[in-house]
Amino acid sequence: MSFLRLLSSAARRAPSTVAHQRRGYAEVADKISLSLVLPHQAIFTSKDVVQVNVAAATGDMGILANHVPSIEALRPGMIEVIESGNTSKKWFASGGFATVHPGNKLTINVVEAAPLESFSSEAVRANLQEALKVAAGNGSEEDKMEARIEADVYEALQHALGSK
Repeated sequence: MSFLRLLSSAARRAPSTVAHQRRGYAEVADKISLSLVLPHQAIFTSKDVVQVNVAAATGDMGILANHVPSIEALRPGMIEVIESGNTSKKWFASGGFATVHPGNKLTINVVEAAPLESFSSEAVRANLQEALKVAAGNGSEEDKMEARIEADVYEALQHALGSK
């Protein structure tokens, strides 16, 4: 019998003594303490929530209790806070950083944020078209770059409003 067949045969007959652990979702009772802060205002200060969804630079990210500690740059996009009872609050943030600390603590620092319901889809669409027109126009390179950044933010806002 070849060595490989002998080994696989022995492995099938041997009792499994290796304990397998799986990482699952956080228990419903688990909470994460959220602080959502702007330079001029604290929206949440150590508020216990079930989950926070953010627009990280590396992709959209959901943060639950017992999340691995990390620091994520945030791109313009929606921050969704899911509280007990499955109620959700949504803000649009211009960008910032999310820091997951040990001990179920999350700090989100953003430059600007506003409740998602305070934006008008029509106004966003009109402003996006204007920014794209300036970005494609004959203005200075500085004006074009500023318009491109503005268009990127309006596109993210339009996407967030579409997923309301």
